[in-house]
Amino acid sequence: MTTPPAISDVDLLRQMRAGEASAFAALYRRHQGPLFRFALLRCGSADTAADIVQEAFMGLLTGRLQFDPLRGLLQHFLFGVARNLILKHEEPRLRHVPLPEPDDDDSAELACDAPGPLTRLLDNEAAEEVRRALSLLAPHYRDVVILYEMHDLSYAEIAQVCQLDIGTVRSRLSRGRDALAKRLAAHRFTAQAV
Repeated sequence: MTTPPAISDVDLLRQMRAGEASAFAALYRRHQGPLFRFALLRCGSADTAADIVQEAFMGLLTGRLQFDPLRGLLQHFLFGVARNLILKHEEPRLRHVPLPEPDDDDSAELACDAPGPLTRLLDNEAAEEVRRALSLLAPHYRDVVILYEMHDLSYAEIAQVCQLDIGTVRSRLSRGRDALAKRLAAHRFTAQAV
């Protein structure tokens, strides 16, 4: 038994614009998860991330946002929309709160050889450390690191989503990784001292 070929995003968009609610539902199911993860990691609030995802999909549904398939993939377009919505949401807050600077410590690796439930617990704690450290990165580093490391986008795809040159993507990814490693190392050092 063969599975039917998946309907492309472009075909689903065409069907959605023709009034088929099932096409919108299929697009939503296909892209909501990655978009929500990006927004959650980027802004740190599940409520805000859900609002960002809802606003992005409502823009697509109402026709306020126009996706051009000749310019790339729908998922990348949605990442760009979410990024812009997050920046718009953060703008008033960023005017009043200075961004923290990364520490000057060397990077450290997170590792655990313990088996079973303890390993899962420590893995969850490590993931929480990474989420916390990501939330402290400057937004322009955070975007690039999340899109590259967690969504497997290429430099060119990130450049398109973030509207940057590829060289800028590379430098921000490098600096973002360095800052993330320093924050994680500082957190591990602080945790060990306690």
